[in-house]
Amino acid sequence: MKIKRFFAPDIRQAIRRVRETLGPDAVILSNKNVEGGIELVAAIDYDEAAFATKLPPRDGAAGSPPADADAATPAAGAKAAPRAGRPEWSQDPAIVEMRREMQNLRRLMENELGGLAWRDLGERRPEARELLRRLLELGLPAAMARTLTERVGDEADPDQLWRKALYVLAGGLRAAEADLLDAGGVVAVVGPTGVGKTTTIAKLAARFVMRHGARHLALVSTDDFRIGAREQLHTYGRILNVPVKSAGSLEELEATLNGLADRRLVLIDTAGMGPRDLRLQEQLGLLQVGDRPVRRYLALAANTERTALERAVKAFCQVPPAACILTKIDEAGRLGGLLATLIANRLPAAYVTDGQRVPEDLHLARTHTLVTRAAQLIEEAAADDGAADAHFAMALGGTAAHAQL
Repeated sequence: MKIKRFFAPDIRQAIRRVRETLGPDAVILSNKNVEGGIELVAAIDYDEAAFATKLPPRDGAAGSPPADADAATPAAGAKAAPRAGRPEWSQDPAIVEMRREMQNLRRLMENELGGLAWRDLGERRPEARELLRRLLELGLPAAMARTLTERVGDEADPDQLWRKALYVLAGGLRAAEADLLDAGGVVAVVGPTGVGKTTTIAKLAARFVMRHGARHLALVSTDDFRIGAREQLHTYGRILNVPVKSAGSLEELEATLNGLADRRLVLIDTAGMGPRDLRLQEQLGLLQVGDRPVRRYLALAANTERTALERAVKAFCQVPPAACILTKIDEAGRLGGLLATLIANRLPAAYVTDGQRVPEDLHLARTHTLVTRAAQLIEEAAADDGAADAHFAMALGGTAAHAQL
């Protein structure tokens, strides 16, 4: 393996010198900032398999048995000493340090390349860069924003390009085909803690009573963890003049649903739990009722950041929900993360809620209305263009793959 050290004023020139000297197969082992620029250590004829062999004996280990000695049969009654495990790649301190330095180098390169790509896009296609900026302000992940920018093509009018992009974005969203208040059946609202499930149940119940009457509705709570939530549901039940039942086990829920078989709609309020809560599977297991199928609707809060939304979807969608209910739309600063989560997981939206009023602040989900609301939010927010450029360039540099719409 041939190792060589390179110095250059910046990372691009350093990498170019590595390629010119060692060729395209060179591997960068480390990088660090030095006075006047950057230092890279690169290698050619790099053999990863060499690290998989056993290490030579340490100092003082002379006279150790040969490598094949452990195949000999030990003397009778003697216990074989435990074999030391072969050093793992991930445990070698030198390799760990090299990985860390390579990760730093990758981030540095992404930032450099992102800045170049951002400036180049502005010079070649200023209208496309403006569109990309607005899509990133929307809150969409960088890969999805860039894919959308490429899909809509070129337009001389930036506003026309923006409207076209929003139209394509709305086309990637799905709305629930049926209104659950008309379809009836047994419906459970599930989701993380604090997304507003109980209030959403109350809004759905009130809207149903206005449309079909209290005689055909019942409410059920499986939340044995929050006494306040059960009391709140019972209060709504008294106001609407509909029965409210509690069920803490699968047997209790099955018996309760059998007793409510004459009801056109049964709404089940479930306990809110985090994706990592050990009780989550137990709570979701309550909904596996044999006699009457339970349709699940996943409640997602619009003011939640995208990573947490993805974790919630992964945890609660082991059994795919019928649709989502998007809560707290009025509390969200951006909606791009929510829209991206729905698109990436192909989740239809059934309802949106945008306030605490029962039932006024409950609306059927419309894809174009959601996208229009998202666009209005960024128009209301004043952005600092200088800070935005740096942020957008970094986001652009990290898009190794494009998202699908």
